[in-house]
Amino acid sequence: MKQQNDADIRLEEANKPMNKTFADRVSRGLWHLDSTRLINQARRRTGLEDFGDPPIEPALSILTRSLEEEGGLHGLGRFLMRGHLLNILETRLRLAAIWREQPDSMLTPVERPVFITGMPRSGSTFLHEVLFQDPESRSPRVWEVMFPIPAPRPGPHHEWRVRRADMNLWLFRRLAPGADEVYPVRAVTPHECVAIHSYTLMSEEFVTTCRVPTYEHYVRTTGLLSAYAWEKRFLQHLQWRSPLKRWVLKAPDHLYALEELFTVFPDAMVVQTHRNPIEVLKSSMQLIEVIHGLFARPDRERLQEREARILADTMERSIRFRDEHPEFADRFLDLNYHEIVSDPMETARRVYQHLDCPLTDIAVERMRQFISTRSRYHRKHNPTLADLGLDVTAETRRFQNYCNRFGIPVQPV
Repeated sequence: MKQQNDADIRLEEANKPMNKTFADRVSRGLWHLDSTRLINQARRRTGLEDFGDPPIEPALSILTRSLEEEGGLHGLGRFLMRGHLLNILETRLRLAAIWREQPDSMLTPVERPVFITGMPRSGSTFLHEVLFQDPESRSPRVWEVMFPIPAPRPGPHHEWRVRRADMNLWLFRRLAPGADEVYPVRAVTPHECVAIHSYTLMSEEFVTTCRVPTYEHYVRTTGLLSAYAWEKRFLQHLQWRSPLKRWVLKAPDHLYALEELFTVFPDAMVVQTHRNPIEVLKSSMQLIEVIHGLFARPDRERLQEREARILADTMERSIRFRDEHPEFADRFLDLNYHEIVSDPMETARRVYQHLDCPLTDIAVERMRQFISTRSRYHRKHNPTLADLGLDVTAETRRFQNYCNRFGIPVQPV
């Protein structure tokens, strides 16, 4: 049934006519997204040939065709996406060259990683940042994911990469007005796993940022096992020159791939955050409209309907996994959004108790400092679902099973 739904979305959106302006035609001629051209250019610029595992094809070809034929990219969006894909390919080539020279004996284990996941806009980012303050924990920072070469090491050796990442993020905020209000991110903040997965060309990042139904269908039916295997090797790269610490990772999209996650990280612990899905839909749609607008002309009606459908399906998928795998029951900790934001220190203590890890005085002090100084971002206008064009009653019914399962009261907001 799920595959059929994905196929319906893919065909429906693929048949939608695009608004091809003169500028769009010019940009297509200058920066056409073609997998062969991108691969050849990345190889010329690096002088390297081997991308390593997993193979980048056919994922890259499917992604670029989906972007060109279904994405409705405007000129700036095509230019930015082309640059992003080239950076991904060049980094893959360079990492593959480095990893070929490293014997397996130099790889240190990734033990008991913590994955924070849940509905988007459910407090997972805030919780991630709170836990990130513990000096005994480790999270991949934005600059490390954007510029992972050479492997990070203690000291000021990475300062130029932090500055470069900050410049890129500053440009992003200039090009996407409102981004800071819905998703503030800086070079030194912890990053999401989907950005790591992007190096495999099998990532929910592309599904979130652009309208790519054919690519989305491919990712959903192929699965993300290769992406998680690559993520593990990437984490080993990041910790190569540093003391071993507990990895604290985060992405809402882990809920869609719990089977693959536990296959690659069999001792993983999962913290799942929950929130009234009606509140989530409002906040999530605002974020996605901002991001989509950077690359294409958003189609609000289709975007909103799709987001609600996919979100509900993801929750059902995660419930099925937990029901079918009782052996992982003690690996999950469920947290409510309102307890996270109302008492974050108590929430952190609950996490550490579940992990059976000591919460040191140093960690407590740093967490408290972060909580007390964290910037608050407020929107001038907080629309209702009706403002966004969705039927509140219908959406409430769609998430009834999820809410019953986790004891979440659903009231129209």
